Amino acid sequence: MKKIAVLTSGGDCGGLNGVIKGAASMANQKGIKCYVIPNGYAGLYNLIDFDQLVELTPERLDRIDANLAGSEAGHSRVKIKKVEDPQKYDRIKRGLQKFGIDGLVISGGDDTGSVILDLSEQGIKCVHAPKTMDLDLQTYSVGGDSTVNRIAQFVEELKTTAETHNRILVMEVFGRYAGHTAFRGGVAADADAVLIPEIPVDFDALYRHAKERYAKRIAHSDVKKGTYLIVVAEGLKDISGSDIVDESAGVDAFGHKRLAGAGKYVCQELTKRFKNDPSTADFMRREKMFVKGIYEIPEIRPVTPGHLVRCGHSSAHDVNFGKEVGAAAVLLLIQGIHGVTVAGIHNQEVRYMNIQEAIKQRHVDLNLVAFHEQLGVCFGREAAALKPQFKKIEGEVERHL
Repeated sequence: MKKIAVLTSGGDCGGLNGVIKGAASMANQKGIKCYVIPNGYAGLYNLIDFDQLVELTPERLDRIDANLAGSEAGHSRVKIKKVEDPQKYDRIKRGLQKFGIDGLVISGGDDTGSVILDLSEQGIKCVHAPKTMDLDLQTYSVGGDSTVNRIAQFVEELKTTAETHNRILVMEVFGRYAGHTAFRGGVAADADAVLIPEIPVDFDALYRHAKERYAKRIAHSDVKKGTYLIVVAEGLKDISGSDIVDESAGVDAFGHKRLAGAGKYVCQELTKRFKNDPSTADFMRREKMFVKGIYEIPEIRPVTPGHLVRCGHSSAHDVNFGKEVGAAAVLLLIQGIHGVTVAGIHNQEVRYMNIQEAIKQRHVDLNLVAFHEQLGVCFGREAAALKPQFKKIEGEVERHL
């Protein structure tokens, strides 16, 4: 390995600049030149047309702030296999040969990992530095902790406007078909309900929980102030198991349906139940809130922070992990190990795994959900029974998020 390049792909998130700095710093330390391939796989496909690439010298690295989210290298949602060019892999190889690049460090999620498998099968040496804000890969991935912190911050801050207007607010967040970020962020911010794809929602159970808790807060407040906050993952399913999707939006470059409308759907279902419940008017009159024809039920509104949960600044955890897996990817390339996913650094041990295993989707542990149900959080169902077991751990304990 004399020259390597780093690229980032898929959605942006926190920690990616850590990956870039980690990879380039280790390469410089080992006497290897490191370059940026801009704009993800689109840049890799068009590499042959570049006149020059930016070398990540120590001086150039000083201009990259690892604490900023997003990627200095840029992104694109391009699946190489779907490029309508029968010579696409030869084109990529000629681009790499043009600049003398011997190996690639590629950071991305499951879709990115699937492309790395394609490239590896074509003899292109690359290592996968895991990245996804969804936290649904088998190993921890850059971006998850930053996103959880952003979600928790927004939910916490929404309480001021929600309580001022006595509103029920429903915040919809990313995550596709795994609810890790909604679960972790919602629990951290003391959300009243967290709705995740792993649990099809029983809206009658959610309504009973919302009605009781909301009414109790209003009744116990000396200024009649209260709210109820719900965090919902975009991949929400109703009790029938059906997805909530925007059929008019088509699919993305990797063939995924564009999920949309989960927050609005929850608002509609709760509004319908408040309207059809004869006790709602009694409650509103009792608490001196009722205005006929104008304010007869609690106001329920959706909030969608969208890309705000993946921008801004990275968490310290993601910066650290990003630097470690970026650097570890370079060490693997030096050892002739490629076509794998970096799992992390343990002591001085560089851990890695097969990409096929790493990109298998990991879902929220429903036993942990049952634990938090005992603490009062509603997950859109009647609380499951908790059957705790107890085990004494000897020696070193694995860290995980």
